[in-house]
Amino acid sequence: MFSLLNLFRVIAVLEGISYILLLFIAVPIKYFGDEEQYVKLLGMPHGLLFVAYIILAFILGSRLKWPTKTLLYVLVASIIPFGTFYVDKVYLKKIS
Repeated sequence: MFSLLNLFRVIAVLEGISYILLLFIAVPIKYFGDEEQYVKLLGMPHGLLFVAYIILAFILGSRLKWPTKTLLYVLVASIIPFGTFYVDKVYLKKIS
């Protein structure tokens, strides 16, 4: 069974992948190829994963008693491309 930490790690990786696909593939296709379908296709799953990431970050941060600075880094990483992968490597692998 998944622990909260493992669930957060999976969500973080999926959120990071969906963000990269949306930002570097779907958006350029939308503006350079005039095809909006890819943004629509990837936008909703990314949005759900983003919300799940934020909620789980607050829950996990509370349970693990992260300092405010650590929680802030984890939250900001969700809006930076490849940021969730950094969080997984630096913050989450230490815990598991």
